[in-house]
Amino acid sequence: MPEMNLGQWAERQALKLAELQGYALVQANYHSPYGEIDLIVQRGQELLLIEVKARSRTAYAQAAESVSVHKQRKMLKTALHFFSARPELQQHDWRFDVICFDFYQRFAKSIQQDFSNFTYDQQWIENAFTFDQEFINL
Repeated sequence: MPEMNLGQWAERQALKLAELQGYALVQANYHSPYGEIDLIVQRGQELLLIEVKARSRTAYAQAAESVSVHKQRKMLKTALHFFSARPELQQHDWRFDVICFDFYQRFAKSIQQDFSNFTYDQQWIENAFTFDQEFINL
């Protein structure tokens, strides 16, 4: 396996998890003027827009807690940008999921190594957040 930083490793692991559930990759690292969506995967008429988070041991929040309201808004705007570019997918059912990796050790996440050798907790949060019209405020 080629060496990669923690973020790259986490995105690859998250994609493997999605593929094990029968999802196929539509787009990785979709960028818009508003932000990025790490993974967009599809199974039939279902699309998942996935934020991937990984954290080494820290006194701060766990990975799942680091998806702020500001990040959620950016993801929504990026999703709307994606659907405007891919109108054939607009009628699919879609949701925002978060896949998290929390490591017990501290290490430099920018150093390229095989993070599989470290102990970690993995969590897949389905429907991690939803939006109503007042929240969107586009």
